[in-house]
Amino acid sequence: MPAYVYDGLSKQGQNVHGEVIANDSRSAMEKLREAGVTVTTIQEKEVKGSKAGGRGKKVKLADLSVFCRQFAAMTSAGVPVTRAMTTLSKQTVNKSLAQAVKQTADDVEGGSTLADAFSKYPKIFNPLFIAMIRSGELGGILEQSLISLSAQLQKEKKLKDNIKSAISYPRNIGIFAIILLIGMLVGLVPVFEGMMAGAEITGVTKVIFGLSHSIRERWYFWILGIVILIVVIRAIVKSKPAHIFWENHKLTLPKFGDFMTKMVVARFCRTLATLLAGGVTAVQALESAGATAGSDLIDKAVKDAIVDIEDGKSISDSLDKSGLFPPMLIGMIAIGEESGTLPDLLDKVAEFFEEDVEVASANLKSIIEPIALVGIGGLVGGMLICLYIPMFSAATNMEGY
Repeated sequence: MPAYVYDGLSKQGQNVHGEVIANDSRSAMEKLREAGVTVTTIQEKEVKGSKAGGRGKKVKLADLSVFCRQFAAMTSAGVPVTRAMTTLSKQTVNKSLAQAVKQTADDVEGGSTLADAFSKYPKIFNPLFIAMIRSGELGGILEQSLISLSAQLQKEKKLKDNIKSAISYPRNIGIFAIILLIGMLVGLVPVFEGMMAGAEITGVTKVIFGLSHSIRERWYFWILGIVILIVVIRAIVKSKPAHIFWENHKLTLPKFGDFMTKMVVARFCRTLATLLAGGVTAVQALESAGATAGSDLIDKAVKDAIVDIEDGKSISDSLDKSGLFPPMLIGMIAIGEESGTLPDLLDKVAEFFEEDVEVASANLKSIIEPIALVGIGGLVGGMLICLYIPMFSAATNMEGY
């Protein structure tokens, strides 16, 4: 629970200043009123080091997974929750996570539930994490919830690594091509220009020579222009209209859209399976799974489905209405609902789509690699041809004389 700093007057009329822990400011004022304090000002205390503690800073999935496994081991050994968290905060390498865990332990000692204390750090502990902790607390199965969380985070890390692998290859090829182009313009083109002094220069070669001169003589303008371009592109990418456009179209992009769909469905299934197996209700599990799937369209479809589920419809029929979920997933959910084995079947579907993401990642690389090689070869070859043509023309003219 949050702490509130207050100023007020005691029963004796003296000025008092202090802190009180409560669910909200109204509860804090009620506590103080019962203690005989007339509140003049009250505000939530800003957590010391909150920025470093992770409210605005993310933590690696691997670090979270290790924390969950260690936390589970300590609680299963009978160590009290707050003592276990204090110990883990001292030995956790990641400073952001360590600070967040230490503050969470203090909040729990102050009367907060573990889930509420973790929820104060949304950048570190996502809705899946909070839901699993809350379910473990309520059901008395915190150790099992932590072990499940650790396994889920490891699988999430593997999925993200596959996605990064697929994206990083074309990005690295693009960076290499740009560096190669700049290197040729700065180092190679001047050599050819000196060799062709007095020769007739064609239009394209003039452009290459002019570009080379511009980069070598006005490099500061180029650097400034690149910095401005990067800032503008990042601002556009982070803007709300760009986000909406991307979310509405990323699942339908040629080739890449299929990869994105598999990735989103795999994450949705894995999260939903973990939450249902942990004892979370279907509606709460769907809310968390939709929010963490990685697609606004999927999140909206799940929220619409929840309305139908609350009206008594089945999960499979409610999700099928959107048309966004693969028929295989809908069919498996329907079977799971009928047989009472929904978490197990969702886990199998998640594994299937995760393997598909891994295969799709390898396929994207195999498609991009020859295209990239042809592109770089065309860039280098085209520039060399443009540089050699004037030399061949000059040599031909000399033979004519």
